[in-house]
Amino acid sequence: MSHTEPEDPEEPRESPPLGATAEGRGTTFRVFSQHATAMYLSLFDRADAAEAQRVPMERGRENIWQVALEGVGPGQLYGFRAAGPWAPESGFRFNPAKLLFDPYARAYRGEVRFHSSLDDHRPTSKRGSQDSAAYVPKAEVVATAFDWAEDRPPAIPWQDTVIYEAHTKGLTALAEDLSPGQRGTFAALGHPAVLEHLTALGVTSIELLPIFYRVSERRLETLRRTNYWGYNTLGFFAPDRRFCATEDPAKELKTAIRALHDAGLEVLLDVVYNHTAEGDENGPVLSFKGLDNHSYYRLDGPGGGAYENLSGCGNTLDIRHPRVLALVLDSLRYWVEEFHVDGFRFDLAPTLGRLALTAESPFDPRAPFFQTLATDPLLSRVKWIAEPWDLGAGGYNLGRFPQGWSQWNDRYRDTVRSFWRGDAGRLGQFAARLTGSQDLFSSPAQSLNFVTAHDGFTLRDLVSYERRHNQANGEDGRDGHRHNLSRDWGEESQRAKAQRNFLATLAFSRGIPMLSHGDELGRSQQGNNNAYCHDSPLTWIHWPPDSAGRQLLRFTRQVFHLRRKHPLLRRTAFFETDPSPRGDHLRWILPEGREPTAEDWEDPRTQAMGALFLPADPAQENPLLLLINGSEAPTAFLLPRPPDDLWRILLDTAAYPEIPAVDSALEPSSLRMLGCGS
Repeated sequence: MSHTEPEDPEEPRESPPLGATAEGRGTTFRVFSQHATAMYLSLFDRADAAEAQRVPMERGRENIWQVALEGVGPGQLYGFRAAGPWAPESGFRFNPAKLLFDPYARAYRGEVRFHSSLDDHRPTSKRGSQDSAAYVPKAEVVATAFDWAEDRPPAIPWQDTVIYEAHTKGLTALAEDLSPGQRGTFAALGHPAVLEHLTALGVTSIELLPIFYRVSERRLETLRRTNYWGYNTLGFFAPDRRFCATEDPAKELKTAIRALHDAGLEVLLDVVYNHTAEGDENGPVLSFKGLDNHSYYRLDGPGGGAYENLSGCGNTLDIRHPRVLALVLDSLRYWVEEFHVDGFRFDLAPTLGRLALTAESPFDPRAPFFQTLATDPLLSRVKWIAEPWDLGAGGYNLGRFPQGWSQWNDRYRDTVRSFWRGDAGRLGQFAARLTGSQDLFSSPAQSLNFVTAHDGFTLRDLVSYERRHNQANGEDGRDGHRHNLSRDWGEESQRAKAQRNFLATLAFSRGIPMLSHGDELGRSQQGNNNAYCHDSPLTWIHWPPDSAGRQLLRFTRQVFHLRRKHPLLRRTAFFETDPSPRGDHLRWILPEGREPTAEDWEDPRTQAMGALFLPADPAQENPLLLLINGSEAPTAFLLPRPPDDLWRILLDTAAYPEIPAVDSALEPSSLRMLGCGS
């Protein structure tokens, strides 16, 4: 192994790729640090071995440090050490005793083991001397070649998109159709049994909870829990080895994505670019803090030693810094280019659009991050989904994201929950959510509709528990949402009907529907609405489903088949208020057959309504009639005359799987869809 000089740092060129680039006879290592005075590359033969060699790096253009080593290739383990000012009260935490993970690492070996050497929150005069190398993961040099064959992105239009939010492990950890070694892994995602389940369900896109390399928290390890969901990222380019059936996580994941694409399914990733796993000033030093704390994080306090905490997790990445913005964009491009990912859901997305110096800064939809995505030749072609709130002042920004973004619509979630549990005075808001939330968005495609997600009750628990039951989390039941808008329906038949109401509403609403994994099977977390720290059967899908789960699965398949069959349910334009050749027309009908007045909509006693969906071109499509009864009493409807045909019932949530007579009264708390024609 020999040490060669880097190229002339003043030579005009584009910014070089950061991380470890293996090519030819060696590897070039590059890392950014604006404030370091010296940088070193540490090499290791194994993740648990002592440092084999330490090589000084040279500062080049744009504060990129680099060194090129001959004879070093894929499989080499490494980390960085940075020297510079030690002034934690001013935001400088350089300490060459700390081995630092490469922010651009494509793979890693080993895990974080919490130890006093990772702590570096001492008084100004005391820089810790304990070496942390034995307790942190090592980055790994990798080759990225993969045979994608004829892989093509499914490119599902927004109006046809149905999202299935899933945890990689929880989806298949108990799947009996898979071998024990495959269960809960990337490899399982491409298994024929998984593909058949997803395609038969009618979903078009699987959205995976975070799969980047994450670190659990010291507090959870003390409680013998773990960060199961994965919203605590350390490596933005490295697949998490928790989900590996093989020794090559990148190849395994790419193979699964290729199989999902072959089945016509998109792959979306839930990504966390708002904070990292290093926590606040009392958290461990693992990577960014030691490389250049002042550049990577938003700092606050009198001297800049504390962290702005817009995420609730201790720190906030400072995407205002050009190099940090480049890190996020490079990560996104890497996953699209190297892994053929079809889109991203951004956790606490307003953080990416906060520009001012304080947590009180307003969200700016014209921020550089959003502008770059819209104009980037690669990233502009994929789907973007925002969780449109963060924990800073002015953090709730539903409806404020730029054109092209779909947004988690919590107003949809809360309104639909409230209506179906029987709350009075909700019908008007329910109607607005059902028809695409025109009061919030300029297009129904911007409304990502959901009733449940990973965070909160499962659908089964939503109809079974009045309150959360989170004692197993180790926080005395104080964590998790209090405002769940749930109801214990008591009898199993009523719980089953309530679940069908939610699923049918989701399928028949304009906007983009999202299912949470296992809801189609009646998955329960025993009332735990914040199960982020449980990697156990509590959070895994139980396969095969019981008889009630099988019936719910058949129903879910049916409602999404109806959505797919009828374009009226999934267009990306709002209904016209008057008949028009330009668009679909919607007519609201009270049970007695007349159209409602403003007073009817405002009357809390009005809990039943019909929605007549009329297509812009009746020659091409047939109308649909949706009857909704949120009251506790049977309701008879005087049906409008169908054009040129008879009404027939396509689905009834109360009678399922039976089909009642067309003129029968609608049972309490239920929904019925009618159609005509063939």
